[in-house]
Amino acid sequence: MSIRFDGRVAIVTGAGNGLGRTHALGLARLGAKVIVNDFGGARDGSGGSLSPAESVVEEIRQAGGTAIADAADVSNFEQVTAMVARATKEWGSVDLLCANAGILRDKSFAKMEVVDFAKVLDVHLTGTFYCCKAVWAGMRERNYGRIVLTTSSSGLYGNFGQANYGAAKSGMVGLMNVLAQEGLKADIRVNIISPTAATRMTEELLPPQALALMKPEAITPAVLYLLSENAPTRTIMGAGAGSFAVVKIMETEGVNLAETDWTPDAIAARFTEISDMSRAQPLENAFQQTQKYLEQAAARPGIKL
Repeated sequence: MSIRFDGRVAIVTGAGNGLGRTHALGLARLGAKVIVNDFGGARDGSGGSLSPAESVVEEIRQAGGTAIADAADVSNFEQVTAMVARATKEWGSVDLLCANAGILRDKSFAKMEVVDFAKVLDVHLTGTFYCCKAVWAGMRERNYGRIVLTTSSSGLYGNFGQANYGAAKSGMVGLMNVLAQEGLKADIRVNIISPTAATRMTEELLPPQALALMKPEAITPAVLYLLSENAPTRTIMGAGAGSFAVVKIMETEGVNLAETDWTPDAIAARFTEISDMSRAQPLENAFQQTQKYLEQAAARPGIKL
């Protein structure tokens, strides 16, 4: 059965351009009613205009879909809650959230100003929290919700000049991990996309032939899947140029040391074994790590738990 969103209400933030625009168009094409949110500012977060969101709404309406424009600044919780209240009043619920809004203020760490670090975290990480918080109660009441956050390879793997952006994007993975666990009982599934695409944020970084391959439209199918009825939860999906992958955070089997060997020299001597990835596994939650370490400790002679 084909994935559809008939009867669902979606909010897509940062939907006036690039990835957000294609996500909004895709949701509307498959039957969702869409709040097209965009503050309408420049890449660094300055300025503001409803025009980009209105333009996308017009595209959706011309194609026979249903949408309304919203210019809420995601870093302003009052504006975000007003956006969710407006959608709920208009259409009865918010079932789907794609938190995509973001800005860039790239500089090497030595040159980065405190305000540039704080502002990027404010929009990306705190803004994503605000959006999730604003829809969470309604999703719990209705026992249904699908949320997709937006991370980046800069947060997962690092990228020169993006300490602020990388820290924010990495933080989103932690947020996703917790919300996915807390949402289980209410069938709220929370996933995260790590896109690589040609947008106004990346157009100056890639040659023309690469940009031609890195279309935002190549990312949207993954987002639509992660927002669908039968989506997984707590999944990091990478996407770009038609490639799709799943990213896992892994932990090695590790080595348990007797208390007499709790020294940096002992760790140095066995670091190759400690870092051996051949038996690495993803962990489902923080307590699983605690249990693992205690079980390893209990295997030592003379230890009883």
